[in-house]
Amino acid sequence: MTSPVDIAFRSGSGPDAAECRGWFLPAAGGAESAGDAARASEAGSPCVVLAHGLGGTADSGLMPFAEAFAAAGYAALAFDYRGFGRSDGQPRQVVSPTGQQDDYRAAIAAAAAQPGVDPTRIVLWGCSLAGGHVLEVARGRDDIAAVISMIPLVDGRAAALAAARQHTPASLLRATGTAIAAKAVAATGRPEPLLPLVGPPGSAALLSLDGYEEAYTSVAGPTWRNEVGASIGTELGSFRPGRHAEDLVVVPVLVQIADLDRSAPPHAAATAAFAARAEVRHYPGDHFDLFAGRPCHDRAVEHALHFLERNVGRPAATRASAMSAHGSTGDFPRVVDMS
Repeated sequence: MTSPVDIAFRSGSGPDAAECRGWFLPAAGGAESAGDAARASEAGSPCVVLAHGLGGTADSGLMPFAEAFAAAGYAALAFDYRGFGRSDGQPRQVVSPTGQQDDYRAAIAAAAAQPGVDPTRIVLWGCSLAGGHVLEVARGRDDIAAVISMIPLVDGRAAALAAARQHTPASLLRATGTAIAAKAVAATGRPEPLLPLVGPPGSAALLSLDGYEEAYTSVAGPTWRNEVGASIGTELGSFRPGRHAEDLVVVPVLVQIADLDRSAPPHAAATAAFAARAEVRHYPGDHFDLFAGRPCHDRAVEHALHFLERNVGRPAATRASAMSAHGSTGDFPRVVDMS
């Protein structure tokens, strides 16, 4: 296994500019198979750029995916957004979808500049909120070789409707009022109040469905903080990267859907995937069940690796060991229903 290398790169402009930090994992092996030679570049290996969803950090569940990609012969760069984890930036713990997408773009440039990386074969990987980010960031670029969108949040309105069905009217009213008040506070230049990201049912946490606190904290790393800016509730309603998914038909896209997802509506993800002519994989689990230690993780990794092999290319020297590490040496059909 390759060792992670600390990496830092600048994102943003003016007073919002700050250093993002993460880990770069060089690709194991290096030589491409003869069958992949037509699409391979002498410049180096493809690189997968990974970032987390709402309030997540690179040390909270991303590294098992990054390590699997690196072991299979793909370089990987997992990073924290400005204001989160090891990255600089103020205010802390405040989610800005547009700012995070700018951080993704800066991470692409940083990945392309790493030694041993082919800058024309960058792969975007995102989960949950970042599963929507990668669809937006990939649009209109010719240096993105493929996109992997795992348990994606692609329609904030659909997510709000799902939340309305799963929470009491009182809790929804409280959350809405808190978000509006936080937005008003931030508009005055004062630090906005923070809310717990996850908590038990009935709490004021943004994610308070039964089992979510245990699932999230089971992958949480040392830099993760269980709090986010309360104004995010006003941002998500207009977060709809899935509406532009048809622009991605020229880019290979894999959408990995948890069919029992109570946070990122599966039907919205499926609609976006259809518009993008994406490859779709289904898993019989909830939002967090594709992470390491959860029931669907190994299959999610295997499907991602097979998708990359067919659409980006995989070094022959590492293929067998990577598939063996996840309990399989066979191929998979293009679309699999695992429910």
